[in-house]
Amino acid sequence: MTEFLQQTINGLVMGSTYVLIALGLTLVLGMMDMANFAHGELFMAGAFVSVSVVQSFDLPYLAVIPISMAVVAILGIIMERLAFHPLRHSARINLMVSSLGVSILLQNVVQLIWGPDPRNMQSPFADIQLNLGGVFINGQRLFVVIVAVVMIAIIYYGIQKTKIGVAMRACAFDMETAKLMGIKANSVLFITFSVGAALAALAGTLMAPIFSVYPTMGVSATLKAFVVVLLGGIGNVTGAIAGGFILGLVETYAAGYLSSEYKDVFAFVIMILVLLFKPAGLFGKHVQEKV
Repeated sequence: MTEFLQQTINGLVMGSTYVLIALGLTLVLGMMDMANFAHGELFMAGAFVSVSVVQSFDLPYLAVIPISMAVVAILGIIMERLAFHPLRHSARINLMVSSLGVSILLQNVVQLIWGPDPRNMQSPFADIQLNLGGVFINGQRLFVVIVAVVMIAIIYYGIQKTKIGVAMRACAFDMETAKLMGIKANSVLFITFSVGAALAALAGTLMAPIFSVYPTMGVSATLKAFVVVLLGGIGNVTGAIAGGFILGLVETYAAGYLSSEYKDVFAFVIMILVLLFKPAGLFGKHVQEKV
């Protein structure tokens, strides 16, 4: 039982990270109907910005988090303006290719600036060990879960209850009708990209003290985010939250009880099964396309 609780806590940590990354991706997917393959590179950029700020300016870890989120939010806005906005009315394949190009560009720029070697980051929470009846919880991992839950609550409330959230949902439902109703779609897209990028940067900063930071770490993050989005249903925020935690728990249980070498395989097995038996996702609704 103790081992099961230990694995559950580890799964919630990974799930929290997946949710933060996937929320931005699902918002963009729902609104622009495009797959942004460069979204994981925002996660990577957030981690590198945090490591660099700490090493260069010796700032406290908690002070680095908002700096990283702000810098990567600006990067997300630049990405949207230069790589996606000019192609918004073109074929979806053009947007996908553009996002792949941005992904490769960011990986190479980061490697040029920081080099290919992995980097590590210190956190004041990493040395804290809590023992709850034989279940050990590292302070940094507990911090990841707490911050993620708070941010998920803020984002969910913002999307459901605020004016900008209503505008985002309206644009995701029907962009052209939303424009006719007076919603400034460009501004909504602007905000959506910046929020998604900031969440990815937050995930990168939270995970930097736990895992090494390297230029290609965003590739795996992008793939996992797509699994979460497909699992929960494209454009479904609630589904992305549930899908992230499901994926984190399944991966951790698989690594703990079977083999850590195959934990990534289970993510893609889940994705294939969902696509085969419930292509709209566990929480998505099938929408019949108009002819």
